[in-house]
Amino acid sequence: MKKLFAILLTLCLILSSAAFAEGTIKIAVAAPMTGDNAEYGIGFSNAAKLMADEWNAKGGVKVGDEAYQIEIVDFDDKSDSDEAQIIADTIVSDPDIWGVIGHFASGICMVAAPTYQEYEYVNISPTSSHADYSSIGDYIFRNNTVIVVETRTGAEIAVNDLGGKNIGVLSIDTEWGQSAGKAMEDNIAAVGGNFVLRQEVSTDAVDFATEIANFKAADVDVIMVAGMYGTLAPFAVACKNSDYDVRLVGCSNAYTDNLISIAGDAAEGICAPVSFFAGNPDEKIQEYVKAYTDRYGTAPSALTTQAYDSVGILLEAIERAGKLDREAIKNEMYNTEYEGMSGYTTFDEIGDAQKVFTKIMVKDGAFQVAEF
Repeated sequence: MKKLFAILLTLCLILSSAAFAEGTIKIAVAAPMTGDNAEYGIGFSNAAKLMADEWNAKGGVKVGDEAYQIEIVDFDDKSDSDEAQIIADTIVSDPDIWGVIGHFASGICMVAAPTYQEYEYVNISPTSSHADYSSIGDYIFRNNTVIVVETRTGAEIAVNDLGGKNIGVLSIDTEWGQSAGKAMEDNIAAVGGNFVLRQEVSTDAVDFATEIANFKAADVDVIMVAGMYGTLAPFAVACKNSDYDVRLVGCSNAYTDNLISIAGDAAEGICAPVSFFAGNPDEKIQEYVKAYTDRYGTAPSALTTQAYDSVGILLEAIERAGKLDREAIKNEMYNTEYEGMSGYTTFDEIGDAQKVFTKIMVKDGAFQVAEF
């Protein structure tokens, strides 16, 4: 009798599990959850789960006459190309996953995206800024601007707002760093500035003595930095310790509390363009900031918020499609008109989002809307 009961219990569990799976839509979040860029991946995951819970609380995503709960499934790519490929292969082997949010770094995104394209899984990167990313295929989207657009605003800060006479660029030696550095050079010239020197460093560089000496020799008074906070923060400290009176302009990835906690007083005056600023007084944005902060203990960044909106964009596309069909969902992505926390978002014919930037700076130990 006990054996029969155990068999029946196991069967019930299997059936209930199958029923749950049938009523669930999975969304993958693929990003670095460990390692140097873990803050970004964890932020993606946190934001995605917050958005999913908000939808689930309202009854889930409605597809035709059915309602589905949303489940976020995390994948740690460790910012490693080989790991990203393994993860992409794993994701496309699961038919219950209906979209991918990620990856983080452009180079990693471009490794994984061809697999999502081949198997027709909608892929939205909240952060990829490499010009060639979205051209990988029609299932590939970015809820972020290309680096050429973002660095245009950064160049405006350097030239027009800070009044830089001789502007330099510090870039990390990755594919993204090289493309971002080149975009900075071009945009400095495009807005009428005087670009004089570019220096390249490794992502784990901590000694910037040579670079600082070269910038000083070139009489550089503003430096645009194409790197994450892990490069910008120690570089700012090195400049301060060298008594180098220079202004620094980062990218949107500089907008993180880690920049200030690592750089300390040296972060003062650092500027950056962002698509979202947690200090925006708009009521809806403050409700979102409070919900995120209450749950995770820190305010959301611009890139985290782009991940949050990416989930909402995908879920709305699924609802508009009216059926769980990958091509129909993809087609609806191009019809997106989404009023999110990171602004009003539409996608052009190659899956690129259009964004408007806010200029921020570190003042009195905190990020604020920039005043020049």
